[in-house]
Amino acid sequence: MRPAIPLLLLNALSGVFTSDLARGWGDSIEWKDMESGLEESRVTDKPLMLLIHKSWCGACKNLKPKFAESKEIAELSRNFVMVNVMDDEEPKEEKYSPDGGYIPRILFLSPSGEVQTEVYNSEGNADYKYFYHATPGIVKSMNKVIDRRGWRESKQDL
Repeated sequence: MRPAIPLLLLNALSGVFTSDLARGWGDSIEWKDMESGLEESRVTDKPLMLLIHKSWCGACKNLKPKFAESKEIAELSRNFVMVNVMDDEEPKEEKYSPDGGYIPRILFLSPSGEVQTEVYNSEGNADYKYFYHATPGIVKSMNKVIDRRGWRESKQDL
């Protein structure tokens, strides 16, 4: 019986860390940090959704409760490795700023770690393609990634 205790502890701590990584963007979403998210995406062959935001950003604060309350985003997130980076955690590589360093930005990456530049907010500002001000555009982009991959986790698998 002893080996089960460390597993239970690990599972409990895992939930705490996931919630800490949510930062108000949705506790029901399984968030990862950048490094473990990239690795999980590669190993599981799931696309990665990268949310880049700042603690002081007004647009980020406006989007956060809408994102967190969206049942559609939470459900679709099961098809992705979800990564949430804030402030100094923002990746510095140029590929993560395909059309600028504005925030918030939502990028979609392939399991090999390549930014899918063709997936962006088609209803937004052409100068800020990866900026989303509301959840319908995010849902549309998530569905586009899932449909392009030709698979979707069913509710039965979850």
